[in-house]
Amino acid sequence: MLLHIVARGRIGRGPEADLVERYLKRVNWPTKVSELPDTGGRVPDVAPATRTVVLDETGRDLPSRELAAILGRWRDDGIRETRFLLGAADGHETETRDKADLLLAFGKATWPHLMARAMLAEQLWRATSILAGHPYHREG
Repeated sequence: MLLHIVARGRIGRGPEADLVERYLKRVNWPTKVSELPDTGGRVPDVAPATRTVVLDETGRDLPSRELAAILGRWRDDGIRETRFLLGAADGHETETRDKADLLLAFGKATWPHLMARAMLAEQLWRATSILAGHPYHREG
């Protein structure tokens, strides 16, 4: 299953970009990042068998194992792509949130866009490593 990050804003070069790249290189599943301008721009077409995860402050704050279980279930059900949408400074439109298969939050704090992207990349690595039985994730 393709893990596709669709993000508003350009990350450029810097520590956040390095973190995103570092974690996405570790993911054994196919990954893709599409960057859009803060406003406008064309969102890539959605293929059949795609799930959409919208990162939003009103979303569910999931433990890593639960996010892994959701991704594993979607993969096992034949979903070909999961899209992770990161909005611009003003977040997402109501219509985007309403169409999401999952609203996801990284806690109650508000995170800068570039940090949220790095945290998402790390969580994708963590989720796929959990599903592979890799010892990276530790609970307790």
